[in-house]
Amino acid sequence: METDFSRYACQMALPGFNFAGQMRLQEAKLLIVGAGGLGCPAAQYLVASGVGTVGIADFDVISVSNLHRQILYTPLEVGMKKASVACNRLQDQNPDCILVPHLAKVMSSNVLELVKRYDAVLDCTDNFETKYLLNDACCLLGKPLIFGAIYRYDGQVAVWNVENDDGSRTPNYRDLFPEVDGASIPNCNEGGVIPPLAGIIGCMQANEALKWITHSEGLLAGKLLIFDALTMSSRLINIGSVTGTSITSLPQTIVPAEISAHDLKICLRNDTVALVDVRTTEERSRFNIGGMHIPLADIDKNLSYLHPGKQIVVYCETGKRSTEAAKSILKRFPNIKVYSLSGGMKQWLGQN
Repeated sequence: METDFSRYACQMALPGFNFAGQMRLQEAKLLIVGAGGLGCPAAQYLVASGVGTVGIADFDVISVSNLHRQILYTPLEVGMKKASVACNRLQDQNPDCILVPHLAKVMSSNVLELVKRYDAVLDCTDNFETKYLLNDACCLLGKPLIFGAIYRYDGQVAVWNVENDDGSRTPNYRDLFPEVDGASIPNCNEGGVIPPLAGIIGCMQANEALKWITHSEGLLAGKLLIFDALTMSSRLINIGSVTGTSITSLPQTIVPAEISAHDLKICLRNDTVALVDVRTTEERSRFNIGGMHIPLADIDKNLSYLHPGKQIVVYCETGKRSTEAAKSILKRFPNIKVYSLSGGMKQWLGQN
C-alpha cells in the first residue's frame, strides 16, 4: 500500500524535519519492551508518527488493575496477551506501519537476538532486572536505549549509549546506577502511580525516539530528566558525555519455578510447603492463605522463613511481586526450592 504522506503533513512542516525526516521514520525499526503504562502511549505516538517497524515485547496478560494507566486495552481484553492486543490495535490505527509482537519473556538467553533486529530500544519495563539486561544488551550491540521509569508521582527519562562523533559512547544506566536491589523498592502495586504520569513519561520516550531518528537537537543523551507530577516541575541532571563503564557480558536471568493454585492446595493438604506472603499489610488483611507476612521490600532482611525440610511458596496478588521475591531468595540461596504462585491470589480465587 502506498503511503499517504498527507497524514504526516504537520510534522513534515517542522523546521529541519521535512520529507527527509519522515523517510527516516519510515525506514526506522524500534523495539518497545514493556506494553504497559509507558509502552502504550509511547507505541501509540511512534506508530501515529509513521515509524516504519515497531516491535512490542511483553509476555504478560492484561489485568483489570492495568486499565487505569494502560490505555490501549479494554475490560473485554482482560486475560489476553498485551503485545498481541497492542499490535492489533495499533495496526488498525496506522496501516502504514509494520507491527511485530514478541510474546516471549525477555531474558539473557534471547535478548541479544531480539535487540539486534532493531535500530534502538525503548525501555518501558517495570523491573530492575530487565532494565539492566536491556542496558547491557544495548551496550554490547551498540544500540541506543531510551529509558523511562515511573513511581508514585515521579518519572525519569534518559537516552543511554548514543554514539558520539568520535566513536565513543554516552553514559548508560550503570554509569548512574551501578546496581540497584529491585526487591527493596516497592513497585506500582505497592507504592501506587498516578495514571497520567505514565502517559507523560511514555510520550517523552516517544519524543526522544523521534528526535534520535530524525537527528534533531536536544537529545537527552548524557542527561537524566526527572519530572514531578505533583508540582509539575522538572530538573535535568547532567551525567557526562562519555561512559565510564565497560560492559563485556550479560547478567544471567534468574527464572524461579512457578506452582499453580491447584498444585499448591494439594501441597498444603500434605503440609509440604511453607508460605510467604509478600503483599502489603492492607492486601493481606483483606484475604490471605496463611504463612509468614514479609512485604517485598523487606524480603532480604528476613530469612527466618527458610523452613528446613519444606519447599517455599511465595505469593502476592498477581504473581509479579512473588516472582521478584523468589529471585531474591535464589540469589542468596541458589539450592533452595522456592516457587512463585502463578497468577497469585487472583488465580487462587478463580479470577482473571
